[in-house]
Amino acid sequence: MKKSLLGSFLLFLALFAQAQDARTVFINMPDSLMPLLTKVNREDCIDFLDSKMRAQVKNKFGNTSEMTDLSVDYIRMKMTEQSDWQMKLLTTTDSTKIVCAISTACAPACDSEIRFYTTDWQELPASQFILLPVMDDFFLNPDSTKQLEYTEARDAADLFLMKASLNKEDDTLTFSMTTTDYLSQEIADKVKSFLSKPLKDYNVLNVILAHLPQNKKCHTIRCDTFLPVFVYDLFLRLLPVFQAIRFL
Repeated sequence: MKKSLLGSFLLFLALFAQAQDARTVFINMPDSLMPLLTKVNREDCIDFLDSKMRAQVKNKFGNTSEMTDLSVDYIRMKMTEQSDWQMKLLTTTDSTKIVCAISTACAPACDSEIRFYTTDWQELPASQFILLPVMDDFFLNPDSTKQLEYTEARDAADLFLMKASLNKEDDTLTFSMTTTDYLSQEIADKVKSFLSKPLKDYNVLNVILAHLPQNKKCHTIRCDTFLPVFVYDLFLRLLPVFQAIRFL
């Protein structure tokens, strides 16, 4: 009986862990959140990559979409020639898995939309997990001798465009200000001259993905491994159940 219970418990953990990987979450995504692809399209992309084939499928518009990256916790799709989509499974500070999904469109300057979901695709308020940068975060404060030039450059950047990228190797999120991509070369050069030094080649800015106070800005995070923490927590929760069964 004890071996049977232990086996059932381990099987449950294995099934739960599988349900928490990126491919399973991706396949089970509602079509309404990715209307360009069907569930069959999503399954085919994964099957193609598993078979070491190029993961291209015909989307609902009859054009080609391609899965370019797939790992346990990360997926990237090239949806069209001008757009892509990324997702990453992240662990919050309370060891809960969430999905960070980023849609990016370029025409030609890129702009991204970031959303967060539970692993069954219930949308979560982004403000619970991240404090997004604003345009001023990408600029240096000028000295008094360049105040006029700074004001002119800052005014020229009249539309804030920002590209967000997830790192497939770790849990960092990088923002790049792309406003200069739609400006003329002359004006873009003036704007770039006032961008802060950590923002290299269009301005890398890392932001924490975790539960943060709204008045706190941070610039990097590496999430802790999820499964060992979850297994231990689940074991403690189920221990009274096993103890009760033991005496039946």
